[in-house]
Parts: sequence; C-alpha cells; structure tokens
Amino acid sequence: MTDTISKEKRSWNMSRIKNKDTKPELIVRSILHCMGYRFRLHRKDLPGKPDIVLPKYKTAIFVNGCFWHRHKNCKFAYMPKTRKEFWQKKFNDTVKRDKTKKAELKKLGWKIIIIWECEIVKRNMIKSLLKKELCQ
Repeated sequence: MTDTISKEKRSWNMSRIKNKDTKPELIVRSILHCMGYRFRLHRKDLPGKPDIVLPKYKTAIFVNGCFWHRHKNCKFAYMPKTRKEFWQKKFNDTVKRDKTKKAELKKLGWKIIIIWECEIVKRNMIKSLLKKELCQ
C-alpha cells in the first residue's frame, strides 16, 4: 500500500511532531506547579534527558507518547499499515533505548516516573500518582 500524500507533505507533517513542550508535558508541568513542586526541564546531564526533573526528590519524570514509546495495550500504540519492518525496527529501538536510559538513571540513584499520554485526561489520577511517588 502506498502513501496517500506526497513525500514532501509527509516530511512536512513529520517535522511538526514535537519532542519538547508537548501538550501532555505542559499539563503535567502545570499539575506539578499547582502542587507546589519546583522542577527543571530536559536536563542534558542525565541519561535520556528526562522531560521533568525534581532534583530535591532525585526524581525524573518522562511524559511518553503512547505511539512512539509503545504503551502496552493502548489503542494509540497501533502499528502503521505501511512499511511495517521500518516501523517495527524504529519502535524496538525506542523501547530498547528507554530501558537502557531508565537503568542508567536507577543506577545513579534516581527515582523514575513514567506518565503516558493517554493518562493525561485523568488529572486526579496523575496528582495521586505524583503525591504517592514524591512523598515516600
């Protein structure tokens, strides 16, 4: 099956996919700020450049997109219908990299919180998760 849009248009579409300051990330940051937490963003000195870092609690938060990071049993983690081998390799590499970076952070003594894009609509659940993880 061929792509329904031109190569140039597909390239333009893909270039618009953000990896920083995404809507889910902004929502999590807003929740943290309202809860009184102060944080740093995308620290390059930490493995995986976590989206949000709470140095006081030695906690790294990743706000993962379900599609790109392959959230298990999520309707947003579907497989594209074309170029399946390409996408499978891309997804496998991403998941492998995530595991490696998570292990490196844990080895350095950091606590890790993963928040999935599909969970963002459940703000109270996110608040509870953050309270539970940060108040231990």
